[in-house]
Amino acid sequence: MDYYNDYIKNEIEKIDSLIKEHEEMRAGADEGMLQLVEEEISKLKEQKRQLETPKEDEEDPQEETFGNINPNVATLEIRSGTGGNEAGLFAQDLFRMYERYAEKKNWKMTELFRSENEIGGIKTISVEVRGTNAYGLLRNESGVHRVQRVPTTESGGRIHTSTATVAVLPKLQKVEIEIHPDDLVWEFFRSGGSGGQNVNKVSTAVRLIHKPTGIIVECQEERSQGKNRAKALDILHSRIYTEMQEQQVKSISELRAGQVGAGMRNEKIRTYNYPQSRVTDHRANKSWHNIGMIMDGDIEDILTYLDTKLK
Repeated sequence: MDYYNDYIKNEIEKIDSLIKEHEEMRAGADEGMLQLVEEEISKLKEQKRQLETPKEDEEDPQEETFGNINPNVATLEIRSGTGGNEAGLFAQDLFRMYERYAEKKNWKMTELFRSENEIGGIKTISVEVRGTNAYGLLRNESGVHRVQRVPTTESGGRIHTSTATVAVLPKLQKVEIEIHPDDLVWEFFRSGGSGGQNVNKVSTAVRLIHKPTGIIVECQEERSQGKNRAKALDILHSRIYTEMQEQQVKSISELRAGQVGAGMRNEKIRTYNYPQSRVTDHRANKSWHNIGMIMDGDIEDILTYLDTKLK
């Protein structure tokens, strides 16, 4: 995409300028200073090399699109909401539900970012989903999901209410949104979890902050910092597009920053009632029973019903 190529070009020019400045500092530097200068030049050249690494785009399952959106690719994000550690466990249960459903559909899920709470529940998880009509079926899952159940940590048997937020972002095609490089703040850190030595020793994971809207994107999937930058920019592009659609505006400058992340995604759309083994979607005013099977990925009936009902 042009916005990504323009950003990379600007970043490489900045790095080239910094390399030149540091090379000029070699003259007259003592041994200690020269070592620091050489280390900085080495780091800058590595950053440049990563930025120059071509971005590899996977082929989409199908070429068809509806509008500007590829229906076969989606970014699924789940964040724990109110309810403390129990909200994190519920977020984990939701992710497993979608993961099991993806297995049934033979979709491919690639984890982009994950952070967990102290008991292993999910604080935030972001995955890319690829497969026939993946976005088309999942797009109605965006919103606040509420659970009513007795937590495993509850000794008194009381029912608690917790929430998790789901966002489903599209992969855009032929959409140009002008994102100014000066509006972006990049942070780099070492990835956690599996991934080999490179993941643990090099700061390849990225956090991208879009200053005008406050949107934050994190990505640690790829071994290359450059590829994680590219993926983060793609997700940012999709988030901004989605916010513009929800707020019905035509430019980034018109976005009401205080409401970014609000709107549909902060409305309670569904309740998972464990004591009554019932799942109720409040938009369709319809319930489904046998919550055990639903949480094990048996959600085809729910998704297809909503696809018809909410068009």
